[in-house]
Amino acid sequence: MIILIKMSVLASGSTGNATYVESDKGALLVDVGLTGKKMEALFNQIDRDIKDLKGILVTHEHVDHIKGLGVLARKYKLPVYANENTWKAIERKDGNIPSDQKFIFNPYETKSIAGFDIESFNVSHDAIDPQFYIFHNDYKKLSLITDTGYVSDRMKGMIHGSDCFVFESNHDVDMLRMGRYPWKTKQRILSDEGHVSNEDAAYAMREVITGSTKRIYLSHLSRDNNMKDLARMSVEQVLNEHDIDTQNDVVLYDTDKDFATMIYEL
Repeated sequence: MIILIKMSVLASGSTGNATYVESDKGALLVDVGLTGKKMEALFNQIDRDIKDLKGILVTHEHVDHIKGLGVLARKYKLPVYANENTWKAIERKDGNIPSDQKFIFNPYETKSIAGFDIESFNVSHDAIDPQFYIFHNDYKKLSLITDTGYVSDRMKGMIHGSDCFVFESNHDVDMLRMGRYPWKTKQRILSDEGHVSNEDAAYAMREVITGSTKRIYLSHLSRDNNMKDLARMSVEQVLNEHDIDTQNDVVLYDTDKDFATMIYEL
């Protein structure tokens, strides 16, 4: 039996992000937001080897998404895919990735890599040209969407009907407003180029969930302005109010900054 997609959220949160995606023809890493040493430890948690990767996809240039990119790319001689604008921003931070390992993957393109047809799409975030990815393998669909201030109709149309989502649920609005962050930082997070709150994530989810959807990973939770239980409860409440059963039909899963999720087979 061919497993069409396997995946693990290796790390997710304000301090570092990385997601592993595998087909029967190869594996890819989306973002490298932790040190090379930490990434190797996370791969050990899922019993995989970085040297077997077919490449790395980059979403944007913020440090919690590229911290270990140069180290891993150089050490394992991995192809790296990012859009043209993001490459310019990466090169200002780490100009030592060999040119023959750099590949352009611009927004709204589709590329076939490691057995997947991968679509890229822009999100709304305060990076130079942020984009996320949808993985197709035969009839299975995995969508990754974090680091966006809102989920537009165009985004919803692209990710609609995925079998599995890695979906941002960044902050609780009340915790953020009452918290210790400077007002300017709070405004940035709450803006259209910031991060999606628990409630806004839930309302977007209810528009893209279909009968195919089995699992949603709540991702990129703020270290200071959210909690796993609160995020899950907030999303569950909205989905349940709209007749989406989060116990039996669409199950919500936590992610963590230090521990990889178990490999899931779509």
